[in-house]
Amino acid sequence: MLKPNESKEETKLKRDEEGKDDNKEERKKEKKDERIDHDIDKVIQESIETNQDKDIKDDFFRGLVGLIGEEILIVTESAQLNLLGQTFRPIFIGPVVEVERGHLTIFPVTIKILNAPFYQFPTPLSIPLEKIAHFTPNFDSDTRFPLV
Repeated sequence: MLKPNESKEETKLKRDEEGKDDNKEERKKEKKDERIDHDIDKVIQESIETNQDKDIKDDFFRGLVGLIGEEILIVTESAQLNLLGQTFRPIFIGPVVEVERGHLTIFPVTIKILNAPFYQFPTPLSIPLEKIAHFTPNFDSDTRFPLV
């Protein structure tokens, strides 16, 4: 809409400048996403290389190492957990990035919270192997299921 003191050319220039700002923001977001993807790929590759050289005798552990890079659903033993004042069931989904003798690490992690079922935890999450009550390999993180 033209303002009384603006010409059509001035209005068009303002719109073009706003569009350029939007494009800059989109490019910044894309670059950030590419860096995150690259970092995740690097962590996965390093973990695979580290674990390939070890003599693995435990079948359960060997099976978990084989899941590196795969999406997994993990339920831990505790009935409920508390994070920033939110109480939730211990249901986590994400790709396995590291498996060591005492723990499994997933990142990026989706925590299934009742109020926010697709909450992305900002850091990698390491879970002690003895606290894992159930896990489902090759789980699609977009799958919806009731949390009640």
